[in-house]
Amino acid sequence: MNNFDYAAEFERIFNENIKREGAQNLLDWLKKTDFFTAPASTKYHGACEGGLVMHSVNVYNVLKDRFFNPDEDNAESFAICALLHDVCKAQFYKTGTRNVKNEETGQWEKKMFYQIEDQFPYGHGEKSVFLIERFIRLKTSEAVAIRWHMGGFDEAARGGSFAISLAYERYPLAVKLHMADLEATYLHEKGTSQAR
Repeated sequence: MNNFDYAAEFERIFNENIKREGAQNLLDWLKKTDFFTAPASTKYHGACEGGLVMHSVNVYNVLKDRFFNPDEDNAESFAICALLHDVCKAQFYKTGTRNVKNEETGQWEKKMFYQIEDQFPYGHGEKSVFLIERFIRLKTSEAVAIRWHMGGFDEAARGGSFAISLAYERYPLAVKLHMADLEATYLHEKGTSQAR
């Protein structure tokens, strides 16, 4: 990860765009969690300190730059969905160490890795919706977009649920968020894992 201050950028975008009642309480709660230091995954994109906030800012930038249409879209909704779609990952990971053989020296070395320790097993997108709504009221389109942002990677979709198709058909924001999440993950965050 580069030296860009993603936490400061997240807070700037949040404060400029999200004015809904309870927004400041939500931001204060995020600051009390590990949201700003947590990884975005255990070994894939953003598997590094601060990876989660980096990913959230990247998704926002892709969503805004690629998909925002001022005649159809709402800037606050875009900020809420992009910045908060993965709040389910706060307090979700823990670090451990394992022995890894250094190929150059032949010596065994302790290497840090991330593992999942889900304290609140409520799903992925639905957990984010639940956590956000403890502080701010989401519009239906926002809740649906956050719920289904994982697309075909979502366990319900992999299990055969057709609700995702209806969500994408009825709520363009859900499609846009999923596409922004994919682009940020697989194109912009390539090489951001310290675990590979």
